[in-house]
Amino acid sequence: MIGTLILIVLVIILLLKMVKIVPEQEAWIIEQFGKYQKTLAAGLHLIIPIVQKAAYKVNLKEEVIDVLPQVCITNDNVQVSVDGILYIKVIEPEKACYGIENYRYATSQLAQTTMRSEVGKIELDKTFSERDTINNAVVKAVDEASDPWGIKVTRYEIKNLDPTDSVREAMEQQMTAERDKRADILESDGVKQAQINESKGAREEAINYSKGERQKRINEAEGEAKAIEVQAEATAEGIKLIAEALNQPNGDKAKKIRIINKYTKQLGEILDTAETQVIPLEAAQVKSLLQTVIPAVVEKGGK
Repeated sequence: MIGTLILIVLVIILLLKMVKIVPEQEAWIIEQFGKYQKTLAAGLHLIIPIVQKAAYKVNLKEEVIDVLPQVCITNDNVQVSVDGILYIKVIEPEKACYGIENYRYATSQLAQTTMRSEVGKIELDKTFSERDTINNAVVKAVDEASDPWGIKVTRYEIKNLDPTDSVREAMEQQMTAERDKRADILESDGVKQAQINESKGAREEAINYSKGERQKRINEAEGEAKAIEVQAEATAEGIKLIAEALNQPNGDKAKKIRIINKYTKQLGEILDTAETQVIPLEAAQVKSLLQTVIPAVVEKGGK
């Protein structure tokens, strides 16, 4: 009876040792007599105790490896401290276990050396703007190198990229100088544009003024021409009327009377304004002229 119980207990223990449950996102490497036998995926499995054993238990989840800071020298011989984060995933567990001693440490070292190489290809000013380029180059290089180990590098990100204190001060001074330069350029551009606008305004004003003066002169000339035309027409009409009047009977006598009236009027004005009165010889003939013309006119009017 006791022997039976012992046998049953041994069988139970043996069954427990044979039954293995592999969790999700894990892979167990089974060795038989110290030699790789198979890889167990997630689920329930049976192995032979003593003959077989789970030599490695590999995590298949994506892992995050912190890449330690290191000093890199840029293409323009400036020292910068760079660190990052590496994302990897085990694709082939048996290669990860037998291909290398410690794949985490190996991929981290590969990331560091690749980072130094990539930073050394570019200048300091471009290291900040070309982070994506550096990250992609690190991922490509490390992924190719770790392929025999069954590792897939999914991503690499630079966490910090810090130059030395002296370089940082020089960069700040350069940035300050650059900002001052841009401010001076903007100010000069503003002054230049203002001067251009003022000159354009003065030019437009001069053009408008000259156009106005030109139009004014044209209007004045047209007005004067119109006045001369009207005056000429009036003078011509007057001359025409005078000519017609002179052709009438007694027109010649009326002309003489008109001349005498004008002459006597002007002579009177001269005598009134002159301090010394000198009567010309022609004045002596006025009386005889009047005696000749006026009676004839009176006689004609009486008739």
